Amino acid sequence: MYVDVTDATFQTEVIDRSKKVPVVVDLWAPWCGPCRTLGPIIEKVIDETNGKVELVKVNVDENPGISRAFQVQSIPLVVAIKDGQPIDGFLGAQGEPAVRDFVAGLLPTEAEQQVAELIARGDESSLRQALAFEPGNEEAVIALAELLVGKGEGEEALALLARIPENAETRRVAALARVGDVPPADGYDEKLTDLLARVKDDDEARQEFVDILEILGPTDPRTAKYRKALTARLF
Repeated sequence: MYVDVTDATFQTEVIDRSKKVPVVVDLWAPWCGPCRTLGPIIEKVIDETNGKVELVKVNVDENPGISRAFQVQSIPLVVAIKDGQPIDGFLGAQGEPAVRDFVAGLLPTEAEQQVAELIARGDESSLRQALAFEPGNEEAVIALAELLVGKGEGEEALALLARIPENAETRRVAALARVGDVPPADGYDEKLTDLLARVKDDDEARQEFVDILEILGPTDPRTAKYRKALTARLF
């Protein structure tokens, strides 16, 4: 099985997904004879990994953004992505033995498989074991930090999050660590109004205000409204 990826879905289906499992990107076009030869081979070999490697396909004629990003000059072009970065690839149609060798190089090691199994269990002990093997494993860090926040151990959660690069999820969990994970009965409205009056001259108030917006998230209509109000108050 594979997923057809577009310019609009590339971030989610390839970059984000590659942080959990290696993703092979097959760049092709319907008019390309070698692409039609390679396609069934790479599908078969990756299917046999039972989800340890995933395949996506990109029609280069319909997705110029991805084509530019990969600087496509000839197809088929196959690129393996792991942790958001290209790690291997090849150009042109290859036979099944060569494709098998390529995919075999992407399979997780025994240690990586053990870490993945520990993360999948999701309990505190298993997550700590996973981090003993890989202290900077992003998925394990975020999962354990969120568990610690739920136990009221925000300081340790923040120390854990400092191990990995900041992203939307780390900001959300860090905000929970500082503010707490139980919202007030009014869903923060009164608190945000109070903090907004103090954000210009009070660094702690400003940080708490921003943290609450991180907790609300981009889908909450109040987030955009209060971000605009913050900007107006500060500038």
